[in-house]
Formats: sequence, C-alpha cells, structure tokens
Amino acid sequence: MTDAPAGRLPSLNALRMFEVAARHLSFRAAADELGLTQGAVAQQIRGLEAELGLRLFDRLPRTLALTGEGRVYVADVRRALAIIAGATQQLRPQPLSLTLSMTPSFASKWLIPRLPDFTARYPDLDLHLQATERLSSFQADGVDLAVRYGRPPFGQGLAVDLLFEQEIIAVCSPRLLQGIAPPRHAADLAGFTLLHDTNNFWPEFIERHLGGAAETSFRGISFSQTVHALEAAMAGQGIALANRFFVRRDIEEGRLRRLHDGTLRTRADFFLVRPRYRKSEAVDRVAAWMLEEVAKDIAAGLPPGPTGS
Repeated sequence: MTDAPAGRLPSLNALRMFEVAARHLSFRAAADELGLTQGAVAQQIRGLEAELGLRLFDRLPRTLALTGEGRVYVADVRRALAIIAGATQQLRPQPLSLTLSMTPSFASKWLIPRLPDFTARYPDLDLHLQATERLSSFQADGVDLAVRYGRPPFGQGLAVDLLFEQEIIAVCSPRLLQGIAPPRHAADLAGFTLLHDTNNFWPEFIERHLGGAAETSFRGISFSQTVHALEAAMAGQGIALANRFFVRRDIEEGRLRRLHDGTLRTRADFFLVRPRYRKSEAVDRVAAWMLEEVAKDIAAGLPPGPTGS
C-alpha cells in the first residue's frame, strides 16, 4: 500500500473509529466504546473506504470481517495511534512520585490519619508508603525518604532532620478506669494488665514514675508492634506505653486517656532521613509537610494525666 501524499491523510477521527471497529468486528460495539451511534461509526468507515478507494470490512449478516487490505492497514494504524498517544503523554506534566519508608506503627498511628490533609494539599503527588520493620535501603528498595528511630549518624551521604523526640506516656481506655482510681504507685498496677511492645519501656517507666524496682513482675501481654498494643489498650485490655505523638488524636477523640503525668524520655528519637545528593521537589514537599504537622503537635503540648485534668 502506497503512502498517502502529504496533505491528503485520512481523518484521524475516522482512523480511530476504524481501529475500534476492527478490534470488535462490530460497528455497534465500536459505537458503545466511543459513545456514538452505530450509524455515525458506519458513516465514518464508509467515508474512509471511499477516500482510500477500497473496502476495509466485509459486511456479514451478524458481524464484520476485515478484508486483506483491512488487516494490513489496521496493524499500521494501531502503531501510528500508539505513537501519537505516547508523544502526547510525554507532553503532559507527569505526577511527582515519592516512596516513603517507615514502621507499621508510625504509618498507622501518625501518618495515615493525616493523609486526607496531605492529599488535599498535594493532589499532584503520588505517595507510595513502604511500612516495614526492616531497615529499607534507599537504593535497593527505591526509597526516597525514610522515618528512622534511633540516634544519628545513620550513614554517610544522608541528610538527617529531627522529626520528634521519643516521649513515652501511659495510656488506656477510659472504660478501664470506670470506678477505679488511676495507679499512683507500682503496687497499684497489680490489678491491671501491662501491654508490652518490643521496646519494653515498662520496667524503666515503673522505676522512674511509680517507685517500683525495675525487675518487678506484673501480669502482661507482649506484642511485636506498638500499634497492636495500642489497639488492645483501646479495647480495654490493659495499659500501654506509647509515644505521645502516636496517641494524641486517640486521646483527643476519647479512645484513650492518659493514665499518669509521668513522661519517659529515651535515648532514641524519630528522624527524617534522605540521600543528601538527591535533589527532589517531591521529597522537599513531603518533608516540609511532615515537619509542619509535628510542629502543630508540639504546640498542642502533652495531653494532661489524671492529676492535670
């Protein structure tokens, strides 16, 4: 088949209808896909055939069949339409994307409740969350920004910003204390179940704030993740220790209450970590938003305990 002279190319709209009709072998199905009438599609195909001077379809009683020329032509038309679609897509602004790594507890208790604000503010940014206890690699795992718990330095070539300090408070369901005085001393914990996570802050918290020995043993349940201990606490199953930034909303909305005024500061904090050499508008925007959200939490202060309420 010879190329059409420049300036005499068939209508792009007719070619698109031809490709769809050839794919379905039906003018009716092509019309449904394109949102047109069957007659409009058939008319465009007849016009294309008249312009080319040959038949592209054999009209059979219940279907269509491509002619030999039609089979050859549709293959070239599909390639041409794909090239046009690809070229057009490259001209359009591509959405910014970013992969953020964090622990499941951080994702569940801090980040996810704030996502509606984030997506409303940055609708053009695709955020991919990688929630794992494993230390993700910026290169091997394609991570752009990470929340890490510990103390710097975290490695050469990494930029580090303090996100928030580890401030541990004791929380439980308000139902747990109905008709019961909050514990003031270590002995008062005998009637409660202590909910532990892998950090195991209870011995230090008891020794520092409740006057008990670090090796004192109490009834408890252990969880592999902080978020599960907090879910158990909200269900009224015991008392949990957690970072105050993780539980502020739960306290404000009445799912948890602070049990004691004591706060435990640890030697490790939460940091935003990213490769220093990478320049990324998406990373800068997400990091700035997270730091802004933390600033709001810090300004709100610690929720009061029973003696401060």
